[in-house]
Amino acid sequence: MDKIDRIEGRAIPFGAKNVDTDVIIPARWLKTITREGLGEGAFETVRAKDGNVFDDPRFEGAPILIAGDNFGCGSSREHAAWALLDMGITAVIAPSFSDIFAGNAFKNGILTVALPQEQVDRLLDVAASDEIAIDLEHCTVTTPFQDRFTFEIDPFRRHCLLEGLDEVGLTMARQDAISAYEAKAAGDLSFLSGPRDKAA
Repeated sequence: MDKIDRIEGRAIPFGAKNVDTDVIIPARWLKTITREGLGEGAFETVRAKDGNVFDDPRFEGAPILIAGDNFGCGSSREHAAWALLDMGITAVIAPSFSDIFAGNAFKNGILTVALPQEQVDRLLDVAASDEIAIDLEHCTVTTPFQDRFTFEIDPFRRHCLLEGLDEVGLTMARQDAISAYEAKAAGDLSFLSGPRDKAA
């Protein structure tokens, strides 16, 4: 998982409320056995309409998505986070998120930033023409117009995102302690390994 410290660039001013995971990535895309290419199916029903914000060349490669309240509701499909990552999205700003989506996003290295609706509305206005910056170290969202909004994030999640630690990375960070325990257990709990084959 890549480290996240500062995310800066254009933000897709989506703003829709109650966007469920079927909108983020339709069910027909769940048959894939790889995460790659899911960005193509992301927001497929929205992209089917002319003039949609996702196909606006101004937001090509944007690392930030600004959405409405209750983003990621619906099913627990982790493919929704994978699809956003495949689009290049590494942060989503919204007034609130589905708990399951927020958990899946975190585990896949996507920062979810919850801000009050009026601040999200301001960012939607700014995003139409200018870049936005998210500083995870200081938990702030800023604009070129001196807007500065602070957000809260679970300290453990913040640490993991700053250090680029997923569940495997967290385990590997304890490698010395694990090795020490295994060495001690080999002597103290040798019976757990079962009888040895004397022929060997």
